[in-house]
Amino acid sequence: MNSPEPPQKRNISLLALLVVAVAVPLLTSCSTPSRKQAAPASAAVAGTAKSDGKSVKDQGAELDEYSVVLIADPLEPLNRVTFSLNHGLYSYVFRPISTVYKAVFPKVVRTGISNAFENVKFPVRFVNDALQGNFERAGQETGRFFVNSTVGIGGLGRPADHIPALANVPAADTGQTFAKWGIGHGAYLVLPVLGPSSLRDTVGLAGDYALNPVSWVTIWYGGYAWTLAIPSTNTIRAMPDQMDIYDAATKNALDRYIAARSSYIQYREEAAKK
Repeated sequence: MNSPEPPQKRNISLLALLVVAVAVPLLTSCSTPSRKQAAPASAAVAGTAKSDGKSVKDQGAELDEYSVVLIADPLEPLNRVTFSLNHGLYSYVFRPISTVYKAVFPKVVRTGISNAFENVKFPVRFVNDALQGNFERAGQETGRFFVNSTVGIGGLGRPADHIPALANVPAADTGQTFAKWGIGHGAYLVLPVLGPSSLRDTVGLAGDYALNPVSWVTIWYGGYAWTLAIPSTNTIRAMPDQMDIYDAATKNALDRYIAARSSYIQYREEAAKK
């Protein structure tokens, strides 16, 4: 007869689950813009791949047109190890979860869920637009949030996309704000689970995480149930599109690591120009 699991061991297991549930949605919730996604972002990251109405193929074509951008990579040996571990995690954990999610929920339901999570990220976009001094765009974001939250029934729909004055508003994040302020990338980093980043964007993640209402749930309500439920849903809803993006950026590359690094940095440079 098996003895009961020691409380300390059980607490460690629960803590591990919390780390995955809360850390994984960091990029989904924060670092990636709501209406366009970084091509090599991790399979569990921030926003939907097709949230700007463009297919993964279209986004890949755009990335091909970007100029080559160099970044210091002094930690490349360590980054490559982390990248390999992430690749295994994406392939053997996130991809199966993504497949099940797509099989259980029809596309219209998945789109509604993603729209709602993106709508909730309004504070991230609004605050960073204001910090960049782009008050016109901050006003547009406010209009989008109001229309999508009311007519779109809590953000499940995106009727604001059909209003010319509110459509195609480039999303803002803290890393982009730092770039607008003239702060460079710093060293390239590959974060465990989260994937490609830079020193600047990693600091930006903290700001985006603090501004994202999805993370406020943990602070307001606490407890394992809330901490796991909302962030985990946010993670799972983004997996299908993120897997497509990750594959588009790295699948046919001779060196997946270089392909992911190049695509990510090129994308972030382009985002900083908007």
